[in-house]
Amino acid sequence: MQPPRLYRKVAARLMQEVREGRYPVGARMPAERELAVTMGVSRPVVREALLALEVMGVVEVRIGSGAYVLRQPDEAPSSPAADVTPMELAQARLIFEGEAASLAAANITDEDIAVLRRAIVEMGRHDGSFEDWQAALTDFHMTVARATHNVAVERGVRDLWEMRSRSPECRRMLEEARARNYRYSLEQHVEIAAALEARDPVRARAAVRMHLEGSIEHLLMAIEERAVAEARARVAEMRSRYFSR
Repeated sequence: MQPPRLYRKVAARLMQEVREGRYPVGARMPAERELAVTMGVSRPVVREALLALEVMGVVEVRIGSGAYVLRQPDEAPSSPAADVTPMELAQARLIFEGEAASLAAANITDEDIAVLRRAIVEMGRHDGSFEDWQAALTDFHMTVARATHNVAVERGVRDLWEMRSRSPECRRMLEEARARNYRYSLEQHVEIAAALEARDPVRARAAVRMHLEGSIEHLLMAIEERAVAEARARVAEMRSRYFSR
């Protein structure tokens, strides 16, 4: 079993402090820098912990203002989805969804193709929010899963996408990926839809695998950038500790 990631420990501690009344509902939590010092971690770790609490609906992070407590956290343990990393999820999708697309190519209807086209239009909107984009993306991939006409396959894909939507770490990585690779991702989904419309199982499988292999590569780049940023943050904190006047 992998040890808990550091941000999860920080999130769990903050939730416990909310339960104990240290930060009542409506209160503003301390600034990232203060929490980082108190918890003995870097600011990026605190930022990720606050994002996890925001996804759970415990706090609201207001840009330029800070994090505010919205409600008491549930006593129930966190969802298993929180333990799934973006890389694990991308690997599972690579194994599962490529074959699902191949099966869908043999069974997809014109109505399904129309749904895919509408989802692509929604994904291409420049004025849409992350939530709008995520909803259209989910609709696209779940339409492919339903087009297999295989209930087991559909449920398997749905489980993967539910884990994806509930994981704070996946959400953060997805927001970064969308900002960096928006146009390329859109083009890949156009190719997936075209392969399905051609009823070509081999092309559909290859299109989905290319899309997901690209996602894995972008995740590796994001992980590398994150590690560099955290190392720089730690060094900056050390400098401020030793050279502050």
